Amino acid sequence: MKKVSEIFWGLIGLVAVAASCYLLWGKLKDQSWADIEAAFLAIPPHHVLFAALSTLVAYAALAWYDRIALLHLGVRGISWMFVSVCSFTTYALSHNIGASVFSGALVRYRAYTAKGLSAAQVAVLVALCSFTFGLGTILLGGFVLVYDPGLLARLDSLLPAALTNPHTARLVGFALLAFVALYVLGSVLRFRPLTIRKFKVEYPRPQIMVRQLIAAPLELLGAAGIIYFALPDSLNPGFIAVLGIFLASFSVALASHAPGGLGVFELVFFTAMQLQTDAEKAPVLAALLIFRLFYLLIPFAIAIVVVVLFERSRLSQALHKADPNPPEPPLVAPGLDNHVIEKRLEKKAV
Repeated sequence: MKKVSEIFWGLIGLVAVAASCYLLWGKLKDQSWADIEAAFLAIPPHHVLFAALSTLVAYAALAWYDRIALLHLGVRGISWMFVSVCSFTTYALSHNIGASVFSGALVRYRAYTAKGLSAAQVAVLVALCSFTFGLGTILLGGFVLVYDPGLLARLDSLLPAALTNPHTARLVGFALLAFVALYVLGSVLRFRPLTIRKFKVEYPRPQIMVRQLIAAPLELLGAAGIIYFALPDSLNPGFIAVLGIFLASFSVALASHAPGGLGVFELVFFTAMQLQTDAEKAPVLAALLIFRLFYLLIPFAIAIVVVVLFERSRLSQALHKADPNPPEPPLVAPGLDNHVIEKRLEKKAV
């Protein structure tokens, strides 16, 4: 049954990619590569540097997700370097491949069981990391809608009119913030676990909860910052607006199950930017390509190398343990002949 479900959502993702790319092509078919190249070259070097730094902030916060989950489990002794590499590899793969076996469980299982964690502990770790991300999205989404409820009007062609109404949007924002407040109270006052069907939420200790409320927004702020710094000043609606558009685009892309959100993310972002002319599309496309390059493609390439090296190391260890007859040490040490060794043994005997 689980395999059928995975195939179903995989097909849904492919359909979402095909439909989104078709609609996106309708918006960008008049763009030439020369326009896009010119838009790339127009991005100031220091903005590219800031976008790269934003990427580092985002992935550092993602590594903090794993660290927080390990603290929740009471697991200590695993180095920050190992946690950071494991987290980076996990998210670099899952961001590109989508909600598959690579989206947390498999990579983390291989890495953390090598450090002594059980399968049950890894399952809790994966669930808590996913919840931390969701908590950050809810918190920032609520803040953005309360601060600027008119942002949803940018998606009036994709959403029902009831949701794009500023009053409704603000109410949704307050509801999202109320959920976060309830989570905080549950942690501080030690509420009983919240059970929703098969999903069970156990409130963590306040020290863990506070870390979650810092790490999750920090990751999303870093990711949105990549696009913010890559956009030209003439088309930049401000960081709060870019953050709101990013959250909507990223959430829809995740919900679509499209691998890497390909096409879906760009379509929602372009729609929300409400571009008026073809001349405005190339700079926005260049900014989105910078985002894909820094946040998705470069980390993906590095992650593949890390996985290959890790699995090669594990295979080497397994083969070494399986060898029942390891080679005996040489009787003659390198650089010494038998005559020298015999003299040294005679001196020790005396």
